[in-house]
Amino acid sequence: MASQPLTPAEITTALTALPGWICERDALAKEFKFGSFKEAFSFMTRVAFEAEALDHHPDWTNVYNRVAVRLNTHDAGGRVTAKDVTLAKKIQAISWVG
Repeated sequence: MASQPLTPAEITTALTALPGWICERDALAKEFKFGSFKEAFSFMTRVAFEAEALDHHPDWTNVYNRVAVRLNTHDAGGRVTAKDVTLAKKIQAISWVG
């Protein structure tokens, strides 16, 4: 069964608990800037375990000390769902840079 996309109001409410996150192009997004490549990669490794446990994986990129994260749900037509909010909260809890 496909996940249900959140309404714009539900996304706005969810973003109040996610500092620095935005909703753009049907995805929750945030860029994290770390002190080094090793810190950025460590963060990605920790997030990978949480994502795997949720069976919900981010679209992300890493360039040196920056990690850009985008979350949306493929089985909801590439829109934001509660699964994305849950993973964003876990990512936010893992991050030590904001």
